[in-house]
Amino acid sequence: MSHEAYELKAEAREQVGKGSARAVRRNGKVPAVIYGDKQPPLAIALNYKDVFYKIHGGGFLTTIATIDVDGKKIQVLPKDFQLDPVKDFPVHVDFLRIGKDTEVNVDVPVHFINEEKSPGIKRGGVLNIVRHEVEFHCPANAIPEFITVDLTGAEIGDSIHISAVALPAGVKPVISDRDFTIATIAGSAAMKPETEETTEAEAPEAAAPAEEEK
Repeated sequence: MSHEAYELKAEAREQVGKGSARAVRRNGKVPAVIYGDKQPPLAIALNYKDVFYKIHGGGFLTTIATIDVDGKKIQVLPKDFQLDPVKDFPVHVDFLRIGKDTEVNVDVPVHFINEEKSPGIKRGGVLNIVRHEVEFHCPANAIPEFITVDLTGAEIGDSIHISAVALPAGVKPVISDRDFTIATIAGSAAMKPETEETTEAEAPEAAAPAEEEK
């Protein structure tokens, strides 16, 4: 699960619409909506600072939260948020209500490990990341914080596909019709030739006869 679950306090909003949302923001709060799980949408207002720090703290869209709406606690997953284009503060949040069987599509970050164990990278090759995130379909209560790609043994020209990644139970890529590429190991101008060490080792020996002729 991505990050630890947390709780936010909220107030129910009786009125909705642009005018109501502006009034909520004037009072230092963030308008939001809870929807899903075959229940009617619920308009709420959240504390501005609480929402700001959660959004900018990382993992916001992949972490289940509990919202206390006037004493009633609702489990949710943030699905979207809007930020002010100039000041970068939150102006609206959408939450998906979580039931016991809720499944969701989420973008999960990709982490790469063991670059130092990749012969291709050690020779000067470059890790070319095709996907920094991968969209998965999974249970809402089992969202992985990230997926891990092990680069051990990766050579120049190798491609790492999603099939090479060990995924937790119940976690499936949304793209299912092909074995898509996550990253490749590409060559570069700074790449070291495989024969470089041998050539350097032989150079002093080749010069030795010339010293004896003098």
